[in-house]
Parts: sequence; structure tokens; C-alpha cells
Amino acid sequence: MKISKRGQVFALSLLSASIISSFALASSHREAPFIAGSPKVDGTDFYMFRSYEADRGDFVTLIANYQPLQDSYGGPNYFTMDPTALYEIHIDNDGDAVEDLTFQFKFNNAYGQANAEDLINNGGIAIGPDGAEVQVPLAAVGRGSGNGTGLLNVVETYTVNVVSGDRRTGASNPVTASGGSVSTFTKPVDNIGTNTIPQYASYADQFIYDVAIPGCSTPGRLFVGQRQEGFVVNLGEIFDQVNLNPLGARDSRSNTIGDKNVTSLALEVASDCLTSGSDTVIGAWTTASKRQGRVLNPSPTGPTDTASGKGPSVEIGAWTQVSRLGSPLVNEVVIGITDKDKFNASEPSGDVDNFGAYVLYPTLPVLVDVLFPQATTVPTTPRNDLLAAFVTGVEGLTKSANLTVPGEMLRLNTAVPITGIDLQSDLGFLGCDLAGFPNGRRPIDDVVDIALTVAEGAVGGLDAGDPTPNPNMLQTCDLSGSTPVVINSGRVVNDGALPSKADYLTVFPYLNTPIPGAGLASQ
Repeated sequence: MKISKRGQVFALSLLSASIISSFALASSHREAPFIAGSPKVDGTDFYMFRSYEADRGDFVTLIANYQPLQDSYGGPNYFTMDPTALYEIHIDNDGDAVEDLTFQFKFNNAYGQANAEDLINNGGIAIGPDGAEVQVPLAAVGRGSGNGTGLLNVVETYTVNVVSGDRRTGASNPVTASGGSVSTFTKPVDNIGTNTIPQYASYADQFIYDVAIPGCSTPGRLFVGQRQEGFVVNLGEIFDQVNLNPLGARDSRSNTIGDKNVTSLALEVASDCLTSGSDTVIGAWTTASKRQGRVLNPSPTGPTDTASGKGPSVEIGAWTQVSRLGSPLVNEVVIGITDKDKFNASEPSGDVDNFGAYVLYPTLPVLVDVLFPQATTVPTTPRNDLLAAFVTGVEGLTKSANLTVPGEMLRLNTAVPITGIDLQSDLGFLGCDLAGFPNGRRPIDDVVDIALTVAEGAVGGLDAGDPTPNPNMLQTCDLSGSTPVVINSGRVVNDGALPSKADYLTVFPYLNTPIPGAGLASQ
């Protein structure tokens, strides 16, 4: 599908309007009262973009991040995934706000797995007076624990199933390693430090799998493991009523969470395995679910796992969704505080009835007007223009040709050309780069600066049904991707924390090697 230059400018206008209502000042970390107490099932960021690794342009990369704000030194247990939870990535490819494909991730954590002989030889195990082995309290023992020496004492494995249709009743089939029937994969241990795993990047690369995906003739790729946090934000000053010069240099501050890690569920799938028919637009979101009931065990005899049932708790009952994330920032700063848990338990098909008022009568433009009196006048409500852009996608860009039911999700038009890594703009559409946020989301996209700039008046004054951009707010640009749009006479409203391409990989899984708990000279 070719998008005309006029259509692209129109798309920029509507996208700008939509962001005012749906995005703002931080990503989805601890965004709701309930999920703040359950970090293992807290979805933090969701990325979806056409792969820009060389010769992978026919693929879409999906990355669902969980467990926010990980300190790399957080031992001895570090950040294993929850073996009693169900993590999912949902794809809607026919415009009805209901999943058509679901990728389901389930984990199993096995403890006390280190080879006894290796442990003894490395001083990592004791022999009691009765000759019994005495387990050590560590996840790994000895130098080079992750390099096949048998010294890992906690081993995480997982399975991935593809469900066609309804996530609970549809046909389910396992993802397998290419060329075989193996359907159980291993997650690398977290980056404990350079003494434990001297070459973590090459170690983790061993766990990137070529996989056969049911219903797809083209093999994909799979990785689950700890990564360096890719979201960039000056968190403290932003939440202190934007306590900085918002028109200063974009690199005037540091990234508050630049020293944190996160756990990524990453899939690369051929585009034509995700789309339906001639429609090139897909919508996607990630969820985590727990069992409805928990029974605490007063006499546990082992850790919580999915096999023994002898851990501190037993999870029973039907799966119940506790976390939901499509576009960034929605629940955190758009949904009212009394409805945040409700949003996390909801599905896109009910968004108009359940949460439409938050878009029709958004609070963010009012707050921005108070903080920045020089901003354009807050448009009158109800904001029917924002409702259309927020829940349907943008006509000619991210709106499904088959749309029947609107709903909030991250949307990607797989026909929009990839922007090469050297030309990618961290301002996404504000940099005239329509391959970036909010047409999907890449790791480099600076959603904070995009949102602040739009809220400050980069584009505004659109009334419902009027597609004409305000010439005082938006100037057209060369949409080849090489010339940035002129915004507020060249000024970008920002939080002072600027993403750097050097902080990301240019190959799958794109997010960088996690920060080690100890061992780097810079620490």
C-alpha cells in the first residue's frame, strides 16, 4: 500500500491529536494499584516494528517487557519469571478488537540443578556428617557458571504455544525449535556479574532460537531473557510537575532508569503470518494472567514451581488477567486512578463503553495548559476527533481496512517502508519517520518527547470531522525521512533525557545486553 504525501501529512495531524489523549510522561511501570505489588506480572513496555536487521525486512519483531526497574545486583534470587502465571502476546488482524492469534508463554523454574560433582570440585557444596549433600544458597556457583560447566543451580525453561482464535478456547499448538520437535526452551540466567559469566553477551546469544511457528511456513526467532531497560525518561523531574526547562537541550539530563534491567519476551515472526488477507494493519497487546485462587501452604517443602506443588503456595482456578499493555502510557496517565485495575483486567473490545470518557474529556491537555501557559488553547470537549484516532487507528496509515470494533492497542502497518537504522528519528512521526511510533513502536522512539511536544502545541486545533492541519502548528516536511519537521520553530518540548542509538542492538532482540550485577570497571 502506497501512502500519498498528502495522506502522510494528514496522518501526522491525526496522530499528533491522538497522542495528546493517549500518551504522556512515563512508560507502564507500576501503573495501577494492584499490579504495583506484583512486579513479576507487570508489563512495562510493548514494542512492535518491522525488523530493521539486514535481510529481515519481511519480519515483525514483538517484544513484551516485564518486571520493571530491576537492579542488576538484586541477588541472590534475581528476576525469575512467575511459573504460576501465563504471559501472552495477542494479535488482532481483522479489525474486531478481539485476538485472532495469541502467543502464550509459560515458565518452569527448577532449583538445585547444579551438577553435584562440579559443585564439589568448585567448593560449592558441602557434605554433611551423614554423607548427604548440603545445598548452597546461590543461583550459580563458580567462575563461568553460564558456559556449560554445570554450575547453574537455578534453571528456567519455558514453552510457547500459538492459539488461533479465542485465547482460552481456540486451537493451541506448540512453537518448536526449527528442524525438530523440541518445544521446551531455556532462559539464560540473569547477568549476575562478570565473575560468574565473563562474556554475558555471547552466553545469552546461545538462547536465541530459530523456531517453527504453527501456521507459518517461514521460521521465526525467539528469545526470552534479561535485557537492559530500553525506555528513556527523566522520571523524577517529570513527575515533579515537569520541574525543568522543557524547551532546553534534549540531552540536558540523564536517563533516570538507565541503570535498570528488564525481562523481555521477544519474537520475530514473518509479516504475512500475522496479517490477514490484503489488510496490512495489525493490532497487538500483551497481557499477564494469574489463577483465580491462591492457597498458602503452611509447611512448604520446596520453592514455588509448576511441577511439585510443594511450594509456599498453590494456584488454582481459571486464568484471570491482571496486566494489559498495548500503546505505552495509557493506563499510567490517561485512565483515572479508580479504573486502573479495571483497565488491566479488560479487553480492547470493551474500551469505548468502559473508558471512552477518558478520551472524550482528557485531563492531560488541561494539565499541560496549566504548566505551559504559552501552549495553544485547550480544544473544547467532547473530543470526538481524539476518540476516533485513539480507538480506531488513523485512516490511511494504522486503521484496519476491516475495522468493525474499535479498541486500544498498538497498531502497525506492515506495508510502511522500513527506515534504516542510520535514518531513524527518535521523534518518530514528528521527525517525519512514519516507520516509528505511533505506527508501531521501536526501541529508539522517544515517546516522552513526542508526547510533550504535541501537548505543547506542535499540532492542534483539529475539530471533529475537519482534517485540515493548522498551518501555524505543523509545517510539512520532506517525508523521505531525512529532513525533520519544523516543530514550534524548531523547539522540541522534552524531559532532557535523550535516547542514543548506541544503547541498542541493531539485530534481534534489539534491546541491549543487561547491566551486570558486578564486575564492570565503570561501576
